[in-house]
Amino acid sequence: MFDRRLLQNFDWILLLLLILIATVSVVNLYSATYPIISEGSSPIFLKQIYWFLIGFAVLLVMTTFDYHHLERLAYPGYLLSLALLALVFVVGDVRSGSQRWLSFGGISFQPSELIKITLVVSLAEFFNEHGQVNEYRLRDLWQPFLIVAVPCILIAKEPDLGTALTIAIVCFSMILFAKVKWRSLLILFLVAIAAAPFVWGNLKEYQQKRVLTFLSPDMDPLGAGYHINQSKIAIGSGLFWGKGYLKGTQTRLHFLPEQHTDFAFSVLAEEWGFVGSTVLLLLYLLLMLWGINIARNSRDRFGSLIALGIVAMVFWQLVINVSMTTGLLPVVGIPFIMLSYGGSSIVSTSAAMGLLMSISMRRFMFQ
Repeated sequence: MFDRRLLQNFDWILLLLLILIATVSVVNLYSATYPIISEGSSPIFLKQIYWFLIGFAVLLVMTTFDYHHLERLAYPGYLLSLALLALVFVVGDVRSGSQRWLSFGGISFQPSELIKITLVVSLAEFFNEHGQVNEYRLRDLWQPFLIVAVPCILIAKEPDLGTALTIAIVCFSMILFAKVKWRSLLILFLVAIAAAPFVWGNLKEYQQKRVLTFLSPDMDPLGAGYHINQSKIAIGSGLFWGKGYLKGTQTRLHFLPEQHTDFAFSVLAEEWGFVGSTVLLLLYLLLMLWGINIARNSRDRFGSLIALGIVAMVFWQLVINVSMTTGLLPVVGIPFIMLSYGGSSIVSTSAAMGLLMSISMRRFMFQ
Protein backbone atom coordinates (compact mmCIF):
# COMPACT_ATOMS: atom_id res chain seq x y z
CA MET A 1 0.00 0.00 0.00
CA PHE A 2 1.34 3.45 -0.92
CA ASP A 3 2.24 5.61 2.07
CA ARG A 4 0.82 9.12 1.69
CA ARG A 5 3.58 10.50 3.87
CA LEU A 6 5.94 9.99 0.92
CA LEU A 7 4.10 12.73 -1.00
CA GLN A 8 4.23 15.02 2.02
CA ASN A 9 7.99 14.51 2.22
CA PHE A 10 8.70 14.70 -1.51
CA ASP A 11 12.08 16.37 -2.03
CA TRP A 12 11.15 19.33 -4.26
CA ILE A 13 14.50 21.04 -3.70
CA LEU A 14 16.45 18.11 -5.12
CA LEU A 15 14.07 17.89 -8.09
CA LEU A 16 14.37 21.65 -8.76
CA LEU A 17 18.17 21.49 -8.75
CA LEU A 18 18.12 18.59 -11.21
CA ILE A 19 15.69 20.39 -13.54
CA LEU A 20 17.89 23.51 -13.54
CA ILE A 21 21.01 21.46 -14.33
CA ALA A 22 19.16 19.56 -17.09
CA THR A 23 18.03 22.88 -18.61
CA VAL A 24 21.60 24.21 -18.65
CA SER A 25 22.77 20.94 -20.23
CA VAL A 26 20.27 21.11 -23.12
CA VAL A 27 20.91 24.82 -23.77
CA ASN A 28 24.67 24.24 -23.74
CA LEU A 29 24.43 21.19 -26.02
CA TYR A 30 22.40 23.16 -28.54
CA SER A 31 25.26 25.63 -28.75
CA ALA A 32 27.96 22.93 -28.76
CA THR A 33 26.40 21.20 -31.78
CA TYR A 34 25.07 24.24 -33.65
CA PRO A 35 24.93 24.30 -36.68
CA ILE A 36 25.87 20.61 -36.90
CA ILE A 37 23.00 18.63 -38.44
CA SER A 38 23.01 14.87 -37.98
CA GLU A 39 21.73 13.43 -41.26
CA GLY A 40 19.09 10.76 -40.78
CA SER A 41 18.87 11.30 -37.02
CA SER A 42 17.65 13.80 -34.45
CA PRO A 43 19.92 16.66 -33.36
CA ILE A 44 22.08 15.83 -30.37
CA PHE A 45 20.43 18.37 -28.08
CA LEU A 46 17.03 16.83 -28.90
CA LYS A 47 18.35 13.36 -28.08
CA GLN A 48 19.56 14.77 -24.77
CA ILE A 49 16.02 15.98 -24.03
CA TYR A 50 14.70 12.47 -24.71
CA TRP A 51 17.31 10.99 -22.39
CA PHE A 52 16.46 13.46 -19.64
CA LEU A 53 12.76 12.60 -19.98
CA ILE A 54 13.61 8.91 -19.67
CA GLY A 55 15.95 9.71 -16.80
CA PHE A 56 13.34 11.68 -14.87
CA ALA A 57 10.86 8.83 -15.40
CA VAL A 58 13.42 6.45 -13.88
CA LEU A 59 13.97 8.94 -11.04
CA LEU A 60 10.26 9.05 -10.20
CA VAL A 61 10.04 5.24 -10.27
CA MET A 62 13.02 5.04 -7.90
CA THR A 63 11.31 7.39 -5.42
CA THR A 64 8.49 4.85 -5.01
CA PHE A 65 11.04 2.10 -4.32
CA ASP A 66 11.96 1.60 -0.66
CA TYR A 67 15.75 1.64 -0.65
CA HIS A 68 15.81 -0.76 2.33
CA HIS A 69 14.99 -3.59 -0.10
CA LEU A 70 18.44 -3.02 -1.60
CA GLU A 71 20.00 -4.57 1.49
CA ARG A 72 19.11 -8.02 0.11
CA LEU A 73 19.44 -7.02 -3.56
CA ALA A 74 22.85 -5.34 -3.26
CA TYR A 75 25.09 -8.32 -4.02
CA PRO A 76 22.83 -9.93 -6.68
CA GLY A 77 22.65 -6.53 -8.41
CA TYR A 78 26.42 -6.24 -8.27
CA LEU A 79 26.88 -9.71 -9.80
CA LEU A 80 24.40 -8.89 -12.58
CA SER A 81 26.18 -5.66 -13.49
CA LEU A 82 29.50 -7.50 -13.34
CA ALA A 83 28.15 -10.12 -15.76
CA LEU A 84 27.05 -7.36 -18.16
CA LEU A 85 30.50 -5.81 -17.87
CA ALA A 86 32.11 -9.13 -18.79
CA LEU A 87 29.63 -9.56 -21.66
CA VAL A 88 31.05 -6.43 -23.26
CA PHE A 89 34.19 -8.39 -24.20
CA VAL A 90 32.08 -11.02 -25.98
CA VAL A 91 29.40 -9.09 -27.90
CA GLY A 92 30.22 -5.45 -27.11
CA ASP A 93 30.33 -2.73 -29.80
CA VAL A 94 33.74 -1.33 -30.71
CA ARG A 95 33.82 2.46 -31.15
CA SER A 96 36.95 4.58 -31.55
CA GLY A 97 39.13 1.65 -30.53
CA SER A 98 37.23 0.95 -27.28
CA GLN A 99 34.83 -1.89 -26.52
CA ARG A 100 32.46 -0.37 -23.94
CA TRP A 101 28.88 -0.67 -25.24
CA LEU A 102 26.20 -3.33 -25.28
CA SER A 103 23.33 -3.06 -27.77
CA PHE A 104 19.83 -4.47 -27.22
CA GLY A 105 16.98 -3.69 -29.59
CA GLY A 106 18.76 -0.75 -31.15
CA ILE A 107 19.57 0.83 -27.77
CA SER A 108 23.21 1.04 -26.66
CA PHE A 109 24.37 1.49 -23.10
CA GLN A 110 27.57 1.25 -21.08
CA PRO A 111 27.55 -1.32 -18.25
CA SER A 112 30.27 0.76 -16.57
CA GLU A 113 27.57 3.34 -15.77
CA LEU A 114 25.42 0.70 -14.06
CA ILE A 115 28.32 -0.66 -12.03
CA LYS A 116 28.82 2.78 -10.42
CA ILE A 117 25.47 2.49 -8.65
CA THR A 118 25.69 -1.20 -7.76
CA LEU A 119 29.17 -0.67 -6.31
CA VAL A 120 27.95 2.17 -4.10
CA VAL A 121 25.02 0.03 -2.86
CA SER A 122 27.23 -3.05 -2.34
CA LEU A 123 29.80 -1.14 -0.29
CA ALA A 124 27.02 0.48 1.72
CA GLU A 125 25.61 -2.97 2.46
CA PHE A 126 29.03 -4.34 3.47
CA PHE A 127 29.73 -1.52 5.94
CA ASN A 128 26.15 -1.71 7.18
CA GLU A 129 26.61 -5.42 7.95
CA HIS A 130 29.98 -4.80 9.60
CA GLY A 131 29.00 -1.61 11.40
CA GLN A 132 30.20 -2.95 14.74
CA VAL A 133 33.82 -2.24 13.78
CA ASN A 134 34.92 1.19 15.04
CA GLU A 135 37.99 1.55 12.79
CA TYR A 136 38.79 -0.81 9.95
CA ARG A 137 42.19 -2.39 9.39
CA LEU A 138 43.46 -3.59 6.03
CA ARG A 139 42.60 -7.19 6.82
CA ASP A 140 39.02 -6.09 7.50
CA LEU A 141 38.76 -4.54 4.04
CA TRP A 142 39.83 -7.34 1.72
CA GLN A 143 36.22 -7.93 0.65
CA PRO A 144 35.48 -4.29 -0.30
CA PHE A 145 38.81 -4.10 -2.14
CA LEU A 146 37.93 -7.25 -4.08
CA ILE A 147 34.42 -5.93 -4.85
CA VAL A 148 35.95 -2.74 -6.29
CA ALA A 149 39.01 -4.25 -7.98
CA VAL A 150 37.23 -6.74 -10.27
CA PRO A 151 35.04 -4.23 -12.18
CA CYS A 152 37.84 -1.64 -12.24
CA ILE A 153 40.17 -4.13 -13.94
CA LEU A 154 37.48 -5.08 -16.48
CA ILE A 155 36.72 -1.41 -17.27
CA ALA A 156 40.42 -0.58 -17.61
CA LYS A 157 40.71 -3.44 -20.12
CA GLU A 158 37.99 -1.98 -22.41
CA PRO A 159 40.05 0.34 -22.30
CA ASP A 160 38.46 3.07 -20.19
CA LEU A 161 41.10 3.99 -17.65
CA GLY A 162 39.41 7.27 -16.72
CA THR A 163 36.16 5.61 -15.63
CA ALA A 164 38.06 2.86 -13.80
CA LEU A 165 40.06 5.43 -11.82
CA THR A 166 36.95 7.48 -11.08
CA ILE A 167 35.09 4.45 -9.74
CA ALA A 168 38.10 3.50 -7.61
CA ILE A 169 38.29 7.02 -6.14
CA VAL A 170 34.54 7.11 -5.40
CA CYS A 171 34.70 3.75 -3.66
CA PHE A 172 37.81 4.74 -1.71
CA SER A 173 35.92 7.84 -0.52
CA MET A 174 33.19 5.58 0.83
CA ILE A 175 35.78 3.46 2.61
CA LEU A 176 37.17 6.61 4.22
CA PHE A 177 33.67 7.57 5.37
CA ALA A 178 33.46 4.20 7.10
CA LYS A 179 36.61 5.10 9.15
CA VAL A 180 39.93 3.37 8.49
CA LYS A 181 42.92 3.30 10.85
CA TRP A 182 45.52 5.90 9.86
CA ARG A 183 48.25 3.25 9.80
CA SER A 184 46.26 1.30 7.23
CA LEU A 185 45.91 4.47 5.12
CA LEU A 186 49.66 5.03 5.31
CA ILE A 187 50.32 1.46 4.14
CA LEU A 188 47.90 1.94 1.23
CA PHE A 189 49.66 5.16 0.26
CA LEU A 190 53.08 3.46 0.27
CA VAL A 191 51.72 0.53 -1.75
CA ALA A 192 50.29 2.96 -4.31
CA ILE A 193 53.67 4.67 -4.70
CA ALA A 194 55.45 1.32 -5.06
CA ALA A 195 52.92 0.19 -7.69
CA ALA A 196 53.25 3.38 -9.79
CA PRO A 197 56.07 2.05 -12.06
CA PHE A 198 54.09 -1.14 -12.72
CA VAL A 199 50.95 0.85 -13.58
CA TRP A 200 52.96 3.16 -15.87
CA GLY A 201 54.47 0.21 -17.70
CA ASN A 202 51.02 -1.25 -18.39
CA LEU A 203 49.51 1.94 -19.77
CA LYS A 204 48.89 2.12 -23.48
CA GLU A 205 51.09 4.44 -25.51
CA TYR A 206 48.38 7.08 -26.01
CA GLN A 207 47.66 7.07 -22.25
CA GLN A 208 51.34 7.62 -21.44
CA LYS A 209 51.41 10.41 -24.00
CA ARG A 210 48.49 12.15 -22.30
CA VAL A 211 50.33 12.13 -18.98
CA LEU A 212 53.56 13.40 -20.55
CA THR A 213 51.65 16.11 -22.40
CA PHE A 214 50.03 17.15 -19.13
CA LEU A 215 53.48 17.57 -17.60
CA SER A 216 54.74 19.40 -20.71
CA PRO A 217 51.78 20.89 -22.66
CA ASP A 218 53.97 22.23 -25.48
CA MET A 219 55.57 18.86 -26.18
CA ASP A 220 53.01 17.90 -28.86
CA PRO A 221 50.68 20.89 -29.45
CA LEU A 222 49.11 19.46 -32.62
CA GLY A 223 48.86 15.89 -31.35
CA ALA A 224 48.35 14.71 -27.78
CA GLY A 225 48.36 18.28 -26.46
CA TYR A 226 45.80 19.60 -28.95
CA HIS A 227 42.71 18.85 -26.86
CA ILE A 228 43.86 20.53 -23.69
CA ASN A 229 45.39 23.53 -25.46
CA GLN A 230 42.17 24.26 -27.35
CA SER A 231 40.14 23.78 -24.17
CA LYS A 232 42.28 26.26 -22.23
CA ILE A 233 42.02 28.77 -25.08
CA ALA A 234 38.22 28.44 -25.05
CA ILE A 235 37.92 28.80 -21.27
CA GLY A 236 40.43 31.66 -21.08
CA SER A 237 38.86 33.60 -23.93
CA GLY A 238 35.53 33.63 -22.11
CA LEU A 239 37.00 36.07 -19.56
CA PHE A 240 34.51 37.38 -16.96
CA TRP A 241 31.20 37.70 -18.84
CA GLY A 242 31.83 35.36 -21.77
CA LYS A 243 31.54 35.91 -25.52
CA GLY A 244 27.78 35.42 -25.58
CA TYR A 245 25.48 32.55 -26.43
CA LEU A 246 26.30 30.95 -29.82
CA LYS A 247 29.24 33.34 -30.19
CA GLY A 248 32.13 31.23 -28.95
CA THR A 249 34.75 31.17 -31.69
CA GLN A 250 36.51 28.01 -30.53
CA THR A 251 33.15 26.25 -30.51
CA ARG A 252 31.72 27.71 -33.72
CA LEU A 253 34.88 27.00 -35.72
CA HIS A 254 35.12 23.50 -34.17
CA PHE A 255 38.67 23.92 -32.90
CA LEU A 256 37.41 22.45 -29.63
CA PRO A 257 37.29 18.63 -29.91
CA GLU A 258 34.54 16.50 -28.31
CA GLN A 259 32.76 19.73 -27.45
CA HIS A 260 29.43 18.03 -26.73
CA THR A 261 30.90 15.33 -24.45
CA ASP A 262 34.23 15.60 -22.61
CA PHE A 263 34.67 19.33 -23.22
CA ALA A 264 31.09 20.55 -22.76
CA PHE A 265 32.24 22.69 -19.83
CA SER A 266 34.72 24.48 -22.11
CA VAL A 267 31.84 25.48 -24.40
CA LEU A 268 29.90 26.92 -21.48
CA ALA A 269 32.94 28.75 -20.08
CA GLU A 270 33.74 30.35 -23.44
CA GLU A 271 30.19 31.63 -23.99
CA TRP A 272 29.19 32.51 -20.42
CA GLY A 273 32.59 33.29 -18.93
CA PHE A 274 33.58 33.16 -15.27
CA VAL A 275 30.10 34.26 -14.15
CA GLY A 276 28.25 31.51 -16.01
CA SER A 277 30.78 28.85 -14.94
CA THR A 278 30.45 29.93 -11.31
CA VAL A 279 26.65 29.79 -11.43
CA LEU A 280 26.78 26.25 -12.86
CA LEU A 281 29.29 25.06 -10.27
CA LEU A 282 27.18 26.63 -7.51
CA LEU A 283 24.21 24.56 -8.69
CA TYR A 284 26.31 21.41 -8.35
CA LEU A 285 27.61 22.59 -4.97
CA LEU A 286 24.03 23.02 -3.75
CA LEU A 287 23.19 19.56 -5.11
CA MET A 288 26.09 17.97 -3.23
CA LEU A 289 25.40 19.87 -0.01
CA TRP A 290 21.77 18.78 -0.19
CA GLY A 291 22.95 15.20 -0.71
CA ILE A 292 25.16 15.46 2.39
CA ASN A 293 22.17 16.85 4.30
CA ILE A 294 20.13 13.82 3.20
CA ALA A 295 22.92 11.51 4.41
CA ARG A 296 23.07 13.32 7.75
CA ASN A 297 19.30 13.10 8.29
CA SER A 298 18.98 9.47 7.21
CA ARG A 299 17.65 7.25 9.99
CA ASP A 300 19.97 4.33 9.23
CA ARG A 301 23.61 3.72 8.35
CA PHE A 302 22.74 2.01 5.08
CA GLY A 303 20.92 5.05 3.72
CA SER A 304 23.64 7.42 4.90
CA LEU A 305 26.36 5.43 3.16
CA ILE A 306 24.42 5.24 -0.11
CA ALA A 307 23.77 8.99 -0.04
CA LEU A 308 27.44 9.73 0.66
CA GLY A 309 28.48 7.39 -2.16
CA ILE A 310 26.18 9.17 -4.63
CA VAL A 311 27.53 12.57 -3.53
CA ALA A 312 31.08 11.26 -3.98
CA MET A 313 30.14 10.02 -7.47
CA VAL A 314 28.93 13.50 -8.47
CA PHE A 315 31.83 15.29 -6.77
CA TRP A 316 34.68 13.30 -8.28
CA GLN A 317 33.30 13.25 -11.84
CA LEU A 318 32.81 17.02 -11.58
CA VAL A 319 36.28 17.67 -10.15
CA ILE A 320 38.06 15.41 -12.65
CA ASN A 321 36.30 16.88 -15.69
CA VAL A 322 36.81 20.51 -14.67
CA SER A 323 40.44 19.80 -13.79
CA MET A 324 40.91 18.01 -17.11
CA THR A 325 39.42 20.83 -19.21
CA THR A 326 41.44 23.50 -17.38
CA GLY A 327 44.74 21.62 -17.63
CA LEU A 328 45.04 20.68 -13.96
CA LEU A 329 44.82 16.95 -14.78
CA PRO A 330 45.63 14.86 -17.87
CA VAL A 331 42.83 14.25 -20.38
CA VAL A 332 41.20 11.01 -19.20
CA GLY A 333 37.89 11.08 -21.04
CA ILE A 334 35.55 11.71 -18.11
CA PRO A 335 32.41 13.63 -19.16
CA PHE A 336 30.89 16.41 -17.06
CA ILE A 337 28.14 14.62 -15.14
CA MET A 338 24.66 15.62 -16.42
CA LEU A 339 26.12 18.43 -18.57
CA SER A 340 27.79 16.34 -21.27
CA TYR A 341 25.82 14.33 -23.83
CA GLY A 342 25.34 10.66 -22.99
CA GLY A 343 22.28 8.48 -22.58
CA SER A 344 23.78 5.82 -20.29
CA SER A 345 25.23 8.47 -17.99
CA ILE A 346 21.97 10.46 -17.82
CA VAL A 347 19.85 7.41 -16.99
CA SER A 348 22.27 5.97 -14.42
CA THR A 349 22.73 9.37 -12.74
CA SER A 350 18.94 9.86 -12.68
CA ALA A 351 18.56 6.45 -11.04
CA ALA A 352 21.14 7.47 -8.43
CA MET A 353 19.30 10.74 -7.82
CA GLY A 354 16.02 8.81 -7.49
CA LEU A 355 17.69 6.61 -4.90
CA LEU A 356 18.90 9.74 -3.08
CA MET A 357 15.34 11.10 -3.14
CA SER A 358 14.01 7.78 -1.84
CA ILE A 359 16.34 8.09 1.16
CA SER A 360 15.25 11.70 1.71
CA MET A 361 11.51 10.89 1.53
CA ARG A 362 11.81 8.00 4.01
CA ARG A 363 13.76 9.89 6.65
CA PHE A 364 10.66 9.86 8.91
CA MET A 365 10.51 6.05 8.96
CA PHE A 366 12.22 4.24 11.77
CA GLN A 367 13.99 1.03 10.83
